[in-house]
Amino acid sequence: HVQLVESGGGSVQAGGSLRLSCAASGYTYNRNCMAWFRPAPGKEREGVASINDDGVPLYADSLKARFTISRDNAKSTLYLQMNNLKPEDTAMYYCASAPGYALDPLGPREYKFWGQGTQVTVS
Repeated sequence: HVQLVESGGGSVQAGGSLRLSCAASGYTYNRNCMAWFRPAPGKEREGVASINDDGVPLYADSLKARFTISRDNAKSTLYLQMNNLKPEDTAMYYCASAPGYALDPLGPREYKFWGQGTQVTVS
């Protein structure tokens, strides 16, 4: 039973930073792609950033200058460093995992496992 647990959300002022974490457990797959998503108007969920098992990241174009995704496979933990936060970044951020490789790494339908989310509020 795969479980993803996010943490690190909170309330910050515009221009501030937060680091989100996602601890994974119960995984039986040798390789996986992991990603962060958030709700977006008119979309199922917006892919913020993804990273494959080799550590290759992919970002939403509008966010790559401010966000950095990383993973520590030894700790089974995914991270999202968010800098220069803006009020429009306010959202629930979800961690997701897809076994193997994702053909569309920023597409939510690729992902089988989801966390419960961590709230980020920027004022």
